[in-house]
Amino acid sequence: MTYTMDDIRKQAIVRSLFPPTTLAGAVERLGFVQADPICAPARAQDLILRHRVAGYRAGDLERQYPALDVAEDVIHLYGYMPARTLGLLHPRVGEWRVEREYPGLAERVLEFVRANGETDHRSLEAHFGATRTLGNWGTQAKATTKILELLHYRGLLRVARRKGNVRVYAAAPPIQVDLDPQERLRRLVLLQARLYAPIPVATLRTIVRWLRSSAPSLTGRETAVADLMKSGDLDQAKVDGVQYVWPAGEWAEGEVPRVVRLLAPFDPVVWDRKRFEHLWGWPYRFEAYTPVVKRKFGHYTLPVLWVDRVIGWAKVDFTDGKLNADLGFVDGRPADREFDLALGAELERMRVFLEGWK
Repeated sequence: MTYTMDDIRKQAIVRSLFPPTTLAGAVERLGFVQADPICAPARAQDLILRHRVAGYRAGDLERQYPALDVAEDVIHLYGYMPARTLGLLHPRVGEWRVEREYPGLAERVLEFVRANGETDHRSLEAHFGATRTLGNWGTQAKATTKILELLHYRGLLRVARRKGNVRVYAAAPPIQVDLDPQERLRRLVLLQARLYAPIPVATLRTIVRWLRSSAPSLTGRETAVADLMKSGDLDQAKVDGVQYVWPAGEWAEGEVPRVVRLLAPFDPVVWDRKRFEHLWGWPYRFEAYTPVVKRKFGHYTLPVLWVDRVIGWAKVDFTDGKLNADLGFVDGRPADREFDLALGAELERMRVFLEGWK
């Protein structure tokens, strides 16, 4: 079958922006929801879920998380996933710097959490002291905080809940690893392909390589995408010079609704910047960490999707119950009443969504 750019654009939207369901159902269907601590106007995970969960309000994931069969962890990025997905990622091996610097501290921290229940980094600092190590970016970090991250990575602790951006940990039940390594790798690659489908082969190969950190015991990552294309687990099409793939037999049916959506910078529809530029013809950039003088779009701007085109970006602020949106457009604002009405409806949905945030 021959596919066009319009087909790929439509599929990218229809597959990912499915009809709203329950919170558990949305996490299950997506397979992974990327997390980010920046709140402008809400965290990325909330901005992603609001399009896919009926009646979703900012903060609902945090509020409902303890009752959901969902885990915080890393696949290719940090985020939320069905708890059973952890069985695809473990065992995780490898010594961390903090273990060499503070022999036996990991065992003592694990014993403390098991004895005292839910624990955050402040409780450990009060008990063990404010010893230091190097953090992820070469800066100073608290050794007990790094030990919590290590025990979480190893599957010995889990994130039980959050207090704002502070993770509260608890002892984790044993992780069931029921599948052989080849099947675990296959399922992880298909999970990533499904999340961003249709996804360029080059992008999928890159994020599969990132599994070396989250699933270090799995081998065969370098050839995994080619192997699944060869086996027929991934369907494929070359469109306008780009090779796209998606899980076999999962080409979604349906039409793109004539609505406006303000998407999170990390929403699966717009996450891959190279695919974004190929599908919509302009280079959107996430500029929260870009020096102010070099920003084109702004600190935290949301791509504006109108039907099947991303036509611009919006900076949204919600203060004292009032929503303000500053929009920019690639080729000018659409000059028709239908767009104005659709934009107004989306801004009202955003206002209601943000009312839940504290």
